[in-house]
Amino acid sequence: MSTYDTTAAPPPVPPAPSYGPEQEVGDAWSIWDRIGVALAWIAGIGLCLIAAAILIYMLIRGIQFLKPEMLVSHPLPGLGQEGTGGFLDPIIGTFALTLLGTLIATPIGVAIAVWLSEYGRPPWLARAVESGVEIVAGTPTIVLAIFGLLVFSQGIFSFLSFTAAGGAVFGRSFYIAGIMMSLIALPLIIGSTREALQAIPSHVREASYALGKDKASTIRRVLIPGARSGIATGATLGMGRIAGDTAIVIILLGATLTNQGVGSVPIFSFLKGTGSTLTTYVYNNSPAGEGGAPDKAYAAAFVLLVIVVLLNFGVDLIARKGTKWENQ
Repeated sequence: MSTYDTTAAPPPVPPAPSYGPEQEVGDAWSIWDRIGVALAWIAGIGLCLIAAAILIYMLIRGIQFLKPEMLVSHPLPGLGQEGTGGFLDPIIGTFALTLLGTLIATPIGVAIAVWLSEYGRPPWLARAVESGVEIVAGTPTIVLAIFGLLVFSQGIFSFLSFTAAGGAVFGRSFYIAGIMMSLIALPLIIGSTREALQAIPSHVREASYALGKDKASTIRRVLIPGARSGIATGATLGMGRIAGDTAIVIILLGATLTNQGVGSVPIFSFLKGTGSTLTTYVYNNSPAGEGGAPDKAYAAAFVLLVIVVLLNFGVDLIARKGTKWENQ
């Protein structure tokens, strides 16, 4: 027979602290908690002020110097760019390079994210791939550019860039710059896609399996459509990174003043040639460059900033729509 009294009452639970109508929870904070919260407020407000200052300054300077003819006229050759042409070629180069890099990075990034999230076997290979993604994300773009120049200046890749009369391969073209630009967009696409896939409830997968679908069909017909907002967000963030890079453009695209195609096929000759983007145009015409046209540098920087801001708004819109679809 048990010696414990099962009818005994449980020990009393200490009451929760109560606060009167004039006393709030914040009154119980220590001085260090208050300092931490104050520093957090200062950091957040400071960041907003810095972002607002950049936008307002570039808005004022851009509107001051931007002229409509700059958007539709080609740069003209010359030692200085003050008063010669516009920056239509850099605008075209920016959109072409951004689109090409995103088209290369998106399917590869989605495939890697799906494999890591849904398979991840063998484990050692999955860990190696994750480490590789982190290494690529942390590698400076100038290092990627030098590596790309070393690889694509080999004769085997001559079909991707223009060559000299003696057969020397320069390793510079929209193709090559787009391939290396895709590397800086890959980590963003992989991260956003994995997060979206992991947010899909497990019962969705189980329901698909219960209907007789195999894993591949479930991924193709259920998971990837369910993660479309994350894929779109990663791709848009990658586009912003590509549009704002300079090192890869200077080394692998040539940073020529105008877009110079190679060959006679319209689109392929353009992609095989050299060119510039708004980032290199801004650099060349800034006080640190050789163009000697700071007014045009401000105008081009304003156009580039507008493109990046629109991309950021696109990310926010995609995220909001993704949240709405998930709640339905």
